Order: sequence, then C-alpha cells, then structure tokens
Amino acid sequence: MPGPSPGLRRAFLGLWAALGLGILGFSAIAQEPFWADLQPRVALVERGGSLWLNCSTNCPRPERGGLETSLRRNGTQRGLRWLARQLVDIREPETQPVCFFRCSRRTLQARGLIRTFQKPDRVELVPLPSWQRVGENFTLSCRVPGAGPRGSLTLTLLRGTQELARRSFVGEPPRARGAVLTATVLARREDHKANFSCHAELDLRPHGLGLFANSSAPRELRTFVLPPDTPSLVAPRLLEVGSQRPVSCTLDGLFPAPEARVYLALGDQRLNPDVTLEGDTVMATAIATASEEQEGARQLVCNVTLGDESRETQENVTIYSFPAPLLTLSDPNAPEGKTVTVTCTAGTQALVTLEGIPAAVPGQPALLQLNVTEDDDKRGFFCDATLEVDGETLSKNQSTELRVLYAPRLDDSDCPRSWTWPEGPEQTLHCEARGNPEPSVHCARPDGGAVLALGLLGPVTRALAGTYRCTAVNVQGQAVKDVTLTVEYAPALDSVGCPERITWLEGTEASLSCVAHGVPPPSVSCVRSGESEVVEGLLLVGREHAGTYRCEAINARGSAAKNVAVTVEYGPSFEELSCPSNWTWVEGSGKLFSCEVDGKPEPRVECMGSEGASEGVALPLESSNPGPSDSMTLSDLTPGIYLCNATNRHGSMVKTVVVNSESPPQMDESSCPSQQTWLEGAKVTALACAARGRPSPRVRCTREGSTQPLQKLVSREDAGTYRCVATNAHGTDSRTVTVGVEYRPVVAELAASPPSVRPGGNFTLTCRAEAWPPAQISWRAPPGALNLGLSSNNSTLSVAGAMGSHGGEYECAATNAHGRHVRRITVRVAGPWLWVAVGGAAGGAALLAAGAGLAFYVQSTACKKGEYNVQEAESSGEAVCLNGAGGGAGADSGPEAGDPAESPAGDDVFSIQLTAA
Repeated sequence: MPGPSPGLRRAFLGLWAALGLGILGFSAIAQEPFWADLQPRVALVERGGSLWLNCSTNCPRPERGGLETSLRRNGTQRGLRWLARQLVDIREPETQPVCFFRCSRRTLQARGLIRTFQKPDRVELVPLPSWQRVGENFTLSCRVPGAGPRGSLTLTLLRGTQELARRSFVGEPPRARGAVLTATVLARREDHKANFSCHAELDLRPHGLGLFANSSAPRELRTFVLPPDTPSLVAPRLLEVGSQRPVSCTLDGLFPAPEARVYLALGDQRLNPDVTLEGDTVMATAIATASEEQEGARQLVCNVTLGDESRETQENVTIYSFPAPLLTLSDPNAPEGKTVTVTCTAGTQALVTLEGIPAAVPGQPALLQLNVTEDDDKRGFFCDATLEVDGETLSKNQSTELRVLYAPRLDDSDCPRSWTWPEGPEQTLHCEARGNPEPSVHCARPDGGAVLALGLLGPVTRALAGTYRCTAVNVQGQAVKDVTLTVEYAPALDSVGCPERITWLEGTEASLSCVAHGVPPPSVSCVRSGESEVVEGLLLVGREHAGTYRCEAINARGSAAKNVAVTVEYGPSFEELSCPSNWTWVEGSGKLFSCEVDGKPEPRVECMGSEGASEGVALPLESSNPGPSDSMTLSDLTPGIYLCNATNRHGSMVKTVVVNSESPPQMDESSCPSQQTWLEGAKVTALACAARGRPSPRVRCTREGSTQPLQKLVSREDAGTYRCVATNAHGTDSRTVTVGVEYRPVVAELAASPPSVRPGGNFTLTCRAEAWPPAQISWRAPPGALNLGLSSNNSTLSVAGAMGSHGGEYECAATNAHGRHVRRITVRVAGPWLWVAVGGAAGGAALLAAGAGLAFYVQSTACKKGEYNVQEAESSGEAVCLNGAGGGAGADSGPEAGDPAESPAGDDVFSIQLTAA
C-alpha cells in the first residue's frame, strides 16, 4: 500500500517537535528557582564618575524590588521585572551595591562590586637643596597623592633621561591609593645643573582601560666644591696715604668657579675687585687707596662664597702719612759773591739730613749757608728724610740746583785758539763760553768776511780757513778771543801742475816733475810703470824713456795718484823687416805692399814709380795715409823700381823698393779643353792641358776613381773623367776633363732567320756593328733581288715572299770616320728543279732586264743629280743610293777598314734606308 505524502509527513514532524518543547518547558519551570541579576556585576569607574546599574529578575510577578547602595543617585527607570539606576560622583574606593526582589515570599538578591581609579594627575618631586656639596648624598623623593589603585601604579626617579630608581606596587590592597618613592643619590660634579624628575604610570589595560602616565616638573640640582683652605691674600704691609696699591685674592679648587662670589674690603672700605677665572681657580684683584681717615692699622678682608658656604682670609695693613721733605734756597739765582741759605724741612715725625748732616731731633729743619762763587753754579743740594713705620724705616729725598750769575769766560778747553779740521765731512763747530746766564758766542773774521755757524752741522770747506774773532756776551759782561781755523785736505794732482800727457824729443834734456795741491803740503814722487826707482833730475831723452809713469802725492790727509804718459818723438827710419827692399806682388791676391816706418809722430809714407815702373804712379800701401793714387787697382800695378819717402815733423827718409810680379795658376777651355778624344790603338799621349802663371805651374792629370797608370796603347778602358791640377808657389787651379776613346767599325754579328727559305717564304738578315762614332750600315744584295725591306738604322734586311732571285750572297758593311768593315752571308731559296729552271730562266731574263733598267735609271737620276729626299725614305720605302765601294774577299780577311783596296771603284751598293722623320 502506498506511504503517507511528504506534506503530511512534515506536519506530523512539526507536531511532535512542539509537543516535545512544551513538555521540556514545563519541566524546566518546575525545576529552576527564581533569581535576581545585577549588571554590570563588577565595574571600574574613574573617581568622581557615574555608572548605570541594571537590576533584573526572572520572577514572573515580583512583589517589590530595589537597589541598595550608599552612592548618590541621579535617576531611576523601572519595569515589571527590572530596575535601572544611575549612580553619580562615585568616590569611594570600593562599594558593593545590592539588587533585590520579593518573589513568592522569598527575597532574591544579586550583589555587585564597584571600584574607582584615579589617574596620576599630580606627580610631585620633593624640592632639592639649593646647593649640594659634591661627594655627599642627597635624597630624591617622589609623591603621587590619590592615584590608584596602588597595585597598578609604577613610579620612576630620573636624572635627565637616566633611570635612578623604579618601583611597582603590585599586590597592594585594591582600596590603597597614592604612592611615595624615595632614593638616596651621591652628588657629582657632572650633576651640576642636571634636571631630576619623577615619572608615574597607572596601567589599567588588564581591566580593559588604557595606560595613564604623567611626570613631575623637573628640578635643577646645583652641586659645588669648596676646598677647606682659606683664600691666598696678597697685599702690601704698609700703605701710604694718598697712594694706590694693588691687592689680590686667590682660591684654587672651586667648582663651579664662575658661581663663586668674592668680597674684598679694606677696613670699612669695600673694594670693587676684578675677578678672573682660570680653570678651578678664582683670582680677584683690586686697587686699594689709602685716605687720611684710615690712617693707622686696618684689616684687609677677602671672603669667597660658593653655594651656602664661604672661606675668609684677613691681613693687617698699616696706613701711614709721610710727605716728601721740602728743600729751599734763599736765592736760587744768586750773583757771584752773595750768601745763600739752604733749608730742609719734613713732617713732625721725620728726621731730615742736609748734605749728609742730620738735624738735631725729628721734626726740626736742617740749615746750610755759603758765600757763592762761579764754582757753585749748577751745584746740587740733596735733602733726605726718614720715618719709621711699624718697625720699617722709610725714606724720601728732595734735590735742587743753585744757579750763580757771572760774566762770560772763553777757556781754551771750550773754545781752543787753534782749530784744525779735515775738509769734506760735516762737522759741528763749537766755541762755547762759560757764564750765567748762558752767553751767546759769535765768531767772524775781523775784516767782516766769513762767519762761523757755531753749533750747527755743516760741511768743512777750504774757504773757511783763516783767523776769526769770537765774542761771548751775557747780561753780566763779555769776553773776546782770537782763534785760527786750519782746513786740511788730501793732495790733488790737476792738469796744470801735473799734465796727463808729456811729449819729449829724442836727444834733448827734460825732467819729470808734478806739483800737487794739499794741506799740509804733500810730497810728490814719480815711478815708471813696472819699475821701483823714482825718476829725479834732468834726463837725456831717449826712446827708452817713453812710457807711463805713476806720480803719487802724499800728506797727512791722504794721497792722490795720477798716470802720466810720456811720449818720445823722433824722425822717420826704415827697417828691412817692416819695409822690404824687394817685394813680390801676386796678381789677384789683393795684398798691398806693407811699408811700416818707425817714427813719432807716425810718418807719412808714399812710394812712387821710378825706373821700369809707371813714372809718378803710387804703389798701394797697407798704410793709414795712402798716397793720392790710392784709387789705382792692383791689376794696374806695374813691376819695377819704386821710391818710398817717409816724412814727419822731425824729418824725412827715402828707400828704394824693387817690385816683381807673379801670379797663381790659371786654366781655361783654351789651355785645357774639357772634352778630349783619343783613338783606340794609338800611342798614349798626355792630356792636352796647360796652365798660365808665374812661376810656371806644374800640371798633373789623374783619372777619377782609379790610381792605375795609362797603358802604352790607347784602349777603350781609358775613356772616362780626369782631374787636372795646376800648382805653383801661389796656389792651385783645377779642371775636369772628359776623355772619349773612338775606334773603327767591326761587324760583330751577321745572321739569317730562318737559315733556309722555301719559295714564297719570309726571311730576315740582321747585321750588328761595334764602332765609335757609331757606324753606318749598308747592304749589297744578289743581282735581281727585289722587294727588299730595311729597318730605320739599316741593321735589318727583310724579304717577304722569297723567290729564287733572293738566293745568293748578301754583304753587310759598317763604316765610320776611322774605317770600314764587311761581312757576307749566303741565302739559299730551295724548290722543285723544274720550276726553278723554268722560272729561273724566265724570271731571270725579266729580272735582268728590269734590274738593268732600274739601275740605269737610279744611277742616271737620283745618284747623279742628288734630288732624292732621304728623310722621307722611312715612310715611303724608296731606295737610297749609297756610294760605297765594292766588297773585299770576306768578313774576316782582306785589308783594314779605310783601306782603298776594300772599296774598289765601280761597285755600287743599293739599299733601302729608313730614316727618322
């Protein structure tokens, strides 16, 4: 049977589920008790804050309910089974509110817990001492009032950022509030002006709140070091009224030295010190001034204060009054002979002494009387006063000067009667007179001339020499004195007394004397240079006296020297070495005739032509004063006899000179041709080279690059370049000569190519000749040989299409100016005998006829008339007529070339010669 439908199946399942839940619900109601609930059950609230508490129950119909707490309430909200109330200004550290409901005669309760916390808003660091001595301990104390709960609080003491102490209050009761942290710290130098602070942290992060932190205001610590020693005080033991003396106070080992305060006082007078610092040392200096009110014993106090401590030193200072003594003259400017009283006084406690004589008792004056004289002028008087203060003897003195009025006095010590001064340097001229008032002194020449500038620095000149009258004047009278001034100066040699140049004449008498100026009068001596003997007296003048003399003048003020040149003049004279009697003139050398003449002054020399020379013509001389014909060139010089005349103001002299003419070698083209020709086989002769010159030059020719001598007969190896050198006593000349060697012709080669020719073939004959100058080549062919071709120089004969008529003997002849040479060669044209016979007969007849006619025409026209243009033969191929002689027996036999037998008359040779266009 079919099962239930899906919808029905789902309906049954829902029903059974509802029934099950209802049964379970009734079972739970029957089993669970009623309860009350308080939310939040545990709360943490900031002190003074507020909180809502929700009180509820599961009682279906509670009779009544409420919330019990000691905290202030601000508002309440209610429901059937709940109650919500706001609590405000919660300040107690811990409270336990109670939520209750009355249900079925039972009281349902729920108890909660509310705790408060307070942030560390106040973090206080106990004030530090104003100054803390280094090396001693001080206390750091930090207080955080009200902050809590204390178990969540941490305090830290800091020096700057350095942690000194730290404390956490974990485990403290929840109700505990506020905290204190104390630490003991050793004061150090580096702690001076360091900042100390306290840092507090309240960590409520485990309760779901944050970390609350705060720090105290920093407090600055000032540390110091003040040594136990007292300051060092430096001060005078005695201090005179009205005087000022420095005092100083020093203390070492202070820290910080700039914070130290120094107090200086002298008695009741506070000093204003100047304080200087150097490291840990403080020095205070001040000026102590003593006044009359302070006279007596006083204390000098120095007090150094640093931090809250001080060090003090005291010294005793005695202030006294001691005025200087008073020294007086009854007449400070007394006339000579007057009585003067000298008085010395001082204070009431002082003892005075005048000129070494003390007063009778302290406080009394000392007196001295004298009748003044000239010797008392400018006399000094000395008064000394002594005073004993605090066991020490003090002294002061006073001096004065007496002036005595008297008339002038001119003493030799101050104004000598005779003055001697050197010339030149600046001097101060002194003529002083004694007298009071001081006299004025005036020195002048009696004739009203020069005046001496007394007391002034000035140069001393010779013009100042002489006698002067000096007058000294003051209000008391006058004094007069004559003085003589002598000016000394070193010797001088001028041109008047000692000329630089002196001329003597040989053979006369003369003396060498020099006069010098100077004061005192100098002595003069003259010595010849290089000698030591002094020249004195008359001399018989000779040439040996000429030269330089040194004259020296000497006196007490110095010396002077001068060179004197003595010239000895004399008439002219000839010497053979300086003016030879025979002179050889070399043509072209440019050398002049040297004729030096001895004489002073230098003579004038002229050499004029006489016998054998051009009459009246001057010979050119190597002289500074040539004659009037000095314009004549040396090429015009004529050998012969010349008369040389030397003249000066002391006379003249004549000398005869014979002049000879010579010349160096000279070669030119006419005497030594540069191109010369020899003939091979001839006998060797010298090169045709000669040279002109006197004496006759010697000529020598050598081949360049070879030292071998010439052979007996000329060969071709002798050709080349030769150097010819001509030599005589006056030089050399050279020329380069080119030698060519000529030789007669020789036919060195005669050949046919090919050696045998068939009819109709081609063949060539070559002829090569050796000759100098180059040979002319000519050919002689067999009779009837036509259509012959020649090369441009006739060295090759060619035939194209050979016939029987081309067979036979061919002759090559080489000819030049030195002879002729011939060689022969036979050419055979091979072929059938029949053809050769028939063709030879017919052709021979025709050729003989044509050859006879052609020969006749050529001989009768071109060769006889000479009208054929040879230069066109190269391009036209026309025949050229060579009028050579007939051949000899052969190339290697017969007479020599050039022999008439080698060229018989009547033999004509025809050839085609091609020449260059």
